[in-house]
Amino acid sequence: MPSFSDIDCAHMARALQLAARGLYSAHPNPIVGCVIANNERVVGEGWHERAGEPHAEINALAAAGKDAEGGTAYVTLEPCAHHGKTPPCAEALLQAGISKVIVAMQDPFAQVAGRGLEMLRNAGVTTEVGLMQSAAESLNAGFIARVTRNRPMVRVKVAASIDGATAMKSGESQWITGPEARNDVQRLRARSGAIMTGIGTVLADDPSLNVRLKELTAAGLQPLRVVLDSRLRMPLSAGMLALPGETLVCCTGKHDHSRLNDAGAEVRSYAADGAAVDVGAVLTDLAQRGVNDVLVEAGPGVTGYLLQKELVDELVIYQAPHIMGSETRGMFQTSSWLALADRKRLQISDVRRIGGDTRITARVQN
Repeated sequence: MPSFSDIDCAHMARALQLAARGLYSAHPNPIVGCVIANNERVVGEGWHERAGEPHAEINALAAAGKDAEGGTAYVTLEPCAHHGKTPPCAEALLQAGISKVIVAMQDPFAQVAGRGLEMLRNAGVTTEVGLMQSAAESLNAGFIARVTRNRPMVRVKVAASIDGATAMKSGESQWITGPEARNDVQRLRARSGAIMTGIGTVLADDPSLNVRLKELTAAGLQPLRVVLDSRLRMPLSAGMLALPGETLVCCTGKHDHSRLNDAGAEVRSYAADGAAVDVGAVLTDLAQRGVNDVLVEAGPGVTGYLLQKELVDELVIYQAPHIMGSETRGMFQTSSWLALADRKRLQISDVRRIGGDTRITARVQN
């Protein structure tokens, strides 16, 4: 492991801050930031904003101009070495006369995967890898999941009372949490390539599953809406069908797709898992569509299924400070877990107040 100075750490921390500016707009590309410096003096900064537009290194080099020569580039992800929608960033760094490149993490994408670093080393540029790697990996957890596991990262959002209830027995659930928590959910939606729900939630609540805060949408783009609907009961009156953006309805078996196709939805048949849609197959399809992160906003049947199938990577639980009693619905509907050994272990990564509610973020230990 290389030895990094305090100056190195400060510049990479800034590069990570810059990378986060692309959180709501860069997908399906990774989130990347770059700082170009000569010792303590920063001469250029940049981040990747949107797919198809210049990468972070190119923006930082443009800001630095001739001052980039002989400098050090701090990049949160290995510079690319292939021609995609934009030219190779490793090549641009060489042409600018950069003498050293410090990278937070190597790019897991097969077309890069060490080739960018190799190009730089072969040209005599000093390269070091691993500075603040875990922070860079956290920013790009969805991208990493897609290119290494062939499925997006799955994040399940739940709004519940302090005693774990998500709705009254009648189904009444609006609103368990306060407006600040609901606005925070908009940010979860905006950073996701797709939002998934079940047909039960569509029939009961007619959700929009869109990003309503305009400042969070990139050029008006909306996440793909995904409805798990094995028997194809999706009503033509569903509000989401009239909204901007795309809706994918996932069924099993043979059904007439034409009525929903005519309403603007895409309908696809997938393998069945008992009476349900095989969500693993759906996730593989979403990865092939370039979806990095899936946000699940669904009832306890869908969330319980995903949990049991070990398809949940992260839980985001908004817990409201009230008690809803015993005549309620829970967070997850699972098969009978009769022993403590059946429990799902979580690793809590963040707990914070959102308005009057508490947001708990936890990784599922599958």
